[in-house]
Amino acid sequence: MKKIDHSKLDQIVADARRNADARSDGYRERALKIYPWICGRCARTFTHANLRELTVHHRDHNHDNNPPDGSNWELLCIYCHDNEHQRQLEAQAGGSTMTDNGTVATHSPFADLKARMAGKKG
Repeated sequence: MKKIDHSKLDQIVADARRNADARSDGYRERALKIYPWICGRCARTFTHANLRELTVHHRDHNHDNNPPDGSNWELLCIYCHDNEHQRQLEAQAGGSTMTDNGTVATHSPFADLKARMAGKKG
């Protein structure tokens, strides 16, 4: 009969518990404890079954800025989170109505397109 090495098993369990504690100290776990499990954009609600689809968005886009009160975090579903980052990329590239300081631009380059088209003779 083969002898079971319980010390190895104990070490695996201890490592798993230590890793779980480290994860719970991470900003995602802290945000999930602070905020309700609802997407801040589309208001989709989450349960333990689909919680992996709820992400933490850093409002200032700085992943190192993690205040204990969670003021730099926003819970977003994966779709809204991707959309938010795409909007930011487009704003930086100049292809969005969102300005660099986060305000919405009011200029509409096609506002008088119909009048321009009507005045143009082909």
